[in-house]
Amino acid sequence: MPRPRRQPVFNVPAVITALGVVMLVVHGVRSLLGPEADTWVLLQFAFIPARYEPAYIGEALGPDVWTFVSYAFLHGSLAHIGINLLWMVAFGSPVARRFGVGRFLAFFAVTAAAGAVAHLLTHQGEIVPLVGASGAIAGFMAGAVRFIFAAPGFAGMGPQGFEHTMRQPAAPLGVVLRDRRVIGFVAVWFLINIGIGVGLPVGTEAGGTIAWQAHIGGFLAGLLLFPLFDPLPRLRSDADVDRFFDGDRA
Repeated sequence: MPRPRRQPVFNVPAVITALGVVMLVVHGVRSLLGPEADTWVLLQFAFIPARYEPAYIGEALGPDVWTFVSYAFLHGSLAHIGINLLWMVAFGSPVARRFGVGRFLAFFAVTAAAGAVAHLLTHQGEIVPLVGASGAIAGFMAGAVRFIFAAPGFAGMGPQGFEHTMRQPAAPLGVVLRDRRVIGFVAVWFLINIGIGVGLPVGTEAGGTIAWQAHIGGFLAGLLLFPLFDPLPRLRSDADVDRFFDGDRA
């Protein structure tokens, strides 16, 4: 009788590994640059709200566009990268397995851009650059919430649980947000970020503080836009959800 295949201890999708390697290489290259060259990198690739003031917009058309995403590949320190990579492995991995590489990278770009937009709306005219992938990672957290907790027969936050949810249709957002586990997760997540906003002294991201508004922008984008990227058929009504859960219980 063949032995059941064991899940590898480190079962990280290749796209997650690739993103992590790119972020580490970018940081390594920046550490070798002098102050002037590194300032040029920040001006070209970090997200700077002041760039979008009427007096300056259009002066650097390329960075005006690509910095909505490119800032996510820049970090303030190795510790900053390490924390982001831990969260990206935890929440990005199930999303990457479900979406596939192309959809996952598009989701990364959209949630990163949403984080930048939220930061721009709350930091207009600011010259301090925004760096870090946490806006996109917040989007991964929201994306995982859309299908992991609410799947029928949810088997927990582990390889078996994730493998089960990979094949399950996602319920409508209104149904997902009635699940007590989802409500608890989202409530704690928002409380932590609001706590950061009122002065909880942890981490550095923009100007020596965590850019919590970018987190919220990425999270809301991931929560609302998840169906646009999900390749599995959706459950579109409460009746669909009831039939699906009844079938799982049967």
